[in-house]
Amino acid sequence: MKQRRWAAPPAPGPVHATITLPGSKSLTARYLVLAALAKGPSRLKGALDADDSRLMAASLEQLGTRVETNSTHWDVHPGPVVAGGDIQIGLAGTVMRFLPPVAALAAGPVRFDGSTAAGARPIRPLLEALGRLGVNISLPAGSGSLPFTVTGTGQLTGGHTTLDARLSSQFLSALLLAAPAYSQGLSISLEPAVLPSRPHVEMTLAALATFGANGAETSPYAWTIQPGGLTGKTIQVEPDLSNAAPFLAAAVVAGGTIRIPNWPAQTTQPGALLPQFLTAFGARTSLRDGTLELTSPGLLPDSGDDLDAPGWTPNQRHPDQAPAGPICLDLSAAGELAPCLTALGALSGVPFELTGIAHLRGHETDRLAALATEIARLGGSAEQTTTGLRLSPAPLSGTLLQTYGDHRMAQFGAIIGLAIPGVELDDVSVTAKTLPSFTNLWEQLWPR
Repeated sequence: MKQRRWAAPPAPGPVHATITLPGSKSLTARYLVLAALAKGPSRLKGALDADDSRLMAASLEQLGTRVETNSTHWDVHPGPVVAGGDIQIGLAGTVMRFLPPVAALAAGPVRFDGSTAAGARPIRPLLEALGRLGVNISLPAGSGSLPFTVTGTGQLTGGHTTLDARLSSQFLSALLLAAPAYSQGLSISLEPAVLPSRPHVEMTLAALATFGANGAETSPYAWTIQPGGLTGKTIQVEPDLSNAAPFLAAAVVAGGTIRIPNWPAQTTQPGALLPQFLTAFGARTSLRDGTLELTSPGLLPDSGDDLDAPGWTPNQRHPDQAPAGPICLDLSAAGELAPCLTALGALSGVPFELTGIAHLRGHETDRLAALATEIARLGGSAEQTTTGLRLSPAPLSGTLLQTYGDHRMAQFGAIIGLAIPGVELDDVSVTAKTLPSFTNLWEQLWPR
């Protein structure tokens, strides 16, 4: 998609809107992989139609699966895993990580390649775990991770392997998703015993159970999946709760009320933690009849203050609006929320810190470095810590922000732009990775 510069609109007033979100990227990816390995066809209602899920569908077709898509559902028709494919992952981490264990079932080579930025994302621990299962892996020389080739023999016994998952929980999810297709299933133990983003692994286990697989966490850092059991299903995909973050954050900044319908009462999505995180900024939330409602007094100054003054700082707010004191949030279970929460932290007027997100250095970009750089570009004060990011209150001014090809960084910039006039994004088209309708939905926050 062609790059598109975008002026982030300042908030014209409080938010009063209902925003309906498309399906979850994380669930769509997991369901597509399991449907491709199941016996019989599956139908995914409300599957996310975005760049990453399209790349996953196209890659599965390279491996022998047929995926038919329309505006309401995606039909998946599995077939034997075939060799010879050339998988182009773009910048989709789920494609890069979830499909090598599937490709290992093919009788021959399957090549993986992608963007330059994807080549900097970690993958070797997963490929090394596959190698310990007897899969032939060809990796490039040096520190890069792409291109690589997975060469299988037409079946994989499975058994036991160890895995270093410190850099991404997707390594573990990838092995768990393919495990029912291995003749002896798979048992996995983490060495060392460290796992970021544990809710994403719980999501994977729930998805496996939905398709009929028999598996469990046998100890805090070990899992066993029995062979077989996967059967085609018709599934309604939950809305993407993490993509609710910028819209809920908009109401936190501008004040007012926002509603998100179809919010599940129980879910494995890390985005479900948003309501408790946003209370730290003065928001109040409730869930009634499947609709999440957030109400906030806002972080903006009163309407009589001059928002166009250069170098506006959140400390211009009245004391009863501002958070009471320093904010420290542990995002070890929901690192994907860090960019949006960092934007709120930069506007909060109080010391702000995020912990438990060292693994974000291996996402679409090094998100910790990117966030620190862009806050500094705005005139703010941010420093990286061993496990996260620390911000100090500082005046901010509008400028052109870089998105680094990262949809979450674009969302960060949009939130900042609500309070800081003159903020622009170098490329808002990166939001198509998980939310192609982002700018249209953003405009719905203030209907004309």
